[in-house]
Amino acid sequence: MRELVLLCPGTLAEPLSDALLEAGALSVSVEDADSDTDEEQPLFGEPGSEPNTQAWSRNRVIVLLADGTDPEQLLAAARLDLDEQTDLPWFLRQVPDADWVRLTQSQFGPIEVGTRIFIVPSWHSDQMPLVPEPDRIAIQLDPGLAFGTGSHPTTHLCLEWLAAELPERASVLDYGCGSGILAIAAAMLGAQEVTGVDIDEQAVQATRDNASVNKVKVKSLLPDDLADGLYDVVVANILSNPLKVLAPMLAGRVRSGGQLILSGVLERQAQEVAAAYAPWLTISVWQARDGWVCLAGVKA
Repeated sequence: MRELVLLCPGTLAEPLSDALLEAGALSVSVEDADSDTDEEQPLFGEPGSEPNTQAWSRNRVIVLLADGTDPEQLLAAARLDLDEQTDLPWFLRQVPDADWVRLTQSQFGPIEVGTRIFIVPSWHSDQMPLVPEPDRIAIQLDPGLAFGTGSHPTTHLCLEWLAAELPERASVLDYGCGSGILAIAAAMLGAQEVTGVDIDEQAVQATRDNASVNKVKVKSLLPDDLADGLYDVVVANILSNPLKVLAPMLAGRVRSGGQLILSGVLERQAQEVAAAYAPWLTISVWQARDGWVCLAGVKA
């Protein structure tokens, strides 16, 4: 397999990428052509949103070609979709054969969270403890196409809250369940009834599959299928903007005396998110890690 590599100015990076994909490129990525030099330009955006600037001053556009694709014909077809007819410098390079799924999986090994939780990716199932230690749980996890390998600080914070604070035989709602890791942990830590909700059907299926592998009962649903009801614990590990939008619904799902746990929030966003929930309950930072926080509160 081959890659076509082009150099282009920032104004052309996005339209050129779109044109190349329309012309038949398998994939297109854009990098800073000045990376690792004094001219490197960082681009930053709010987590979950796009940066204000979409490209660098000088860009390296990397195009994955299907076998047999003529790069000159691809470029000619792409130029037809561009207002700016510019000849850009380019070259070809070989892409070494690799098992990309295995390479990606190899980045994620077993993870220990706090003192009570051990997460084992399915591709390391041979490392699952045969006999769990007292007061500890081991979760076998396959994210599938859903978010949630257990490696992010916000996931760790929520897991540690569940391990330390989950009431005995609680009913739990995990909103934005992804791979189901928080819902499954709650069930293994003694929750009586656990429901996972996600807007992504693949996440709903991943949660079902992972719950089955770990031999726990978790009801996994799309939001429209969630019946009316209140919960002892509602946990949502999403991002600050969706959490603010969902404040009336999430707060409304917590029973009187129940607890709300929120993460996916940067430290500098904590007060803003807490303010969004103030009409229903007071939440504050339970713990912080690597610039992220877990917010917790009890509903009166």
